[in-house]
Amino acid sequence: MAGLSGLDGKRILVIGGGGAGIGRAVVRSCAAAGAAVAVADVDPARATEAADELRAAGHVSCALSGDVRSIEQLDGVIVGAADQLGGLDTLITVVGGQVAFVPAVRLHEMTDDDWDTVYDVNLRYVARAVRRVLRLFLEQGTGGNIVSIGSVTGFMAAPKQAGYGAAKAGLYSLARTVAAEYAADGIRMNVVAGGAISTAVNTGPSDTWVPEIPAGRYGTSEEMAAAAVYLSSDEARYITGQQIVLDGGVSVRGPFPE
Repeated sequence: MAGLSGLDGKRILVIGGGGAGIGRAVVRSCAAAGAAVAVADVDPARATEAADELRAAGHVSCALSGDVRSIEQLDGVIVGAADQLGGLDTLITVVGGQVAFVPAVRLHEMTDDDWDTVYDVNLRYVARAVRRVLRLFLEQGTGGNIVSIGSVTGFMAAPKQAGYGAAKAGLYSLARTVAAEYAADGIRMNVVAGGAISTAVNTGPSDTWVPEIPAGRYGTSEEMAAAAVYLSSDEARYITGQQIVLDGGVSVRGPFPE
């Protein structure tokens, strides 16, 4: 993994929940590794709080706010981050999930609106952000890097999470396509696929899923962030189109607990 100076000089935008949960851990870890970080969150107060924390610790940071489901706001965040940081080297997309947005139900019970919501917050916004940042990277002419937070549900059965799993599978497909099409331009994309990670939505060790995890515990936001930092560093410059799995062994046991 990258050391504390593994991201020296890098300019990173963390979009989609940069002010809380896994996103906040990613923001902190990137800054600690030496990067200038643009924090984007739908809640402007959370984004500002996270950026202020970094600046108070001596890091370069700025706060932006926007709803990733809005094309105009998403574009504004990417352009604003590049303007404030003097360009971008890495885009990290974070927000996603199902149970935080729509009910967990069997596939035949899922409504079109709920399916669209899950698709919007897990894949569609990432695809839009990737297309926009690719244009930026090509204009800069210095290459670039994209890291997306994914899930093991993208490649293993996940009862009552069909929409979520399908969207996360799309992330990995997107990463492979970016790798194939843009490696010659010095641009790469990878996915960090998490299993049961302790956040405000997932309750952690008290949850009944723990016995199903070979490692016997939930993962942490900091462990997810460490993988994102590594993939953002030059140490990972020969890695593209790949999916790093952090799941405590869940995917080797399968299926994912209901």
